[in-house]
Amino acid sequence: NLRTDVWPTYEAPFVRRHPHADVGDDAVSAREAMVGLFGLVPHWAGEVTFGKRLYNARSETVAEKPSFRDAWRHGQHCIVPVERIYEPDWRGGSAVPTRIQRKDGLPMGIAGLWASNRKATGEELLTFTMLTVNADDHELFKHFHKPQDEKRMVVILREDQYDEWLTATPEKSKDFMRQYPAHLLMSAPDPDRGKRKR
Repeated sequence: NLRTDVWPTYEAPFVRRHPHADVGDDAVSAREAMVGLFGLVPHWAGEVTFGKRLYNARSETVAEKPSFRDAWRHGQHCIVPVERIYEPDWRGGSAVPTRIQRKDGLPMGIAGLWASNRKATGEELLTFTMLTVNADDHELFKHFHKPQDEKRMVVILREDQYDEWLTATPEKSKDFMRQYPAHLLMSAPDPDRGKRKR
């Protein structure tokens, strides 16, 4: 029973390459949908709360950061399917939650990394994070976050990149770290997002 509104450490679906995709059996799908916690918990971490800080991974430093580098080096790629994402628009002086989605209404597939952890709970725990790139010059994402902060955006993949991303080597993975075209996206304020419904 997954929630439709996902925050860090909530359960949500992600798609990864099936571990037996290479066996040559037509009965084995190339991809598998899994459920994990939003926010990466590295295999060595002893606390699930790690994921509260690790829901985004900066593409520029992901290969070096201790929290992400093992998943990056082992090609633990995933796709995070979402209908929309939210960012704070500060242009009016205070943060207004703003909904961003594709203009064509199709879901977005966001490039991510997944990890497996047994230390935090004693059982296998799957978690994932979304990759981000600089968006200082992006026609849409440059409007979000505080004026003095660097602008960032998640890496939205094209459908024809999905299988390539799931099988990409670490050397090829940087090629996917690109901005998604602003003209294919739309945004709208959603000021009630996150408020408790009465």
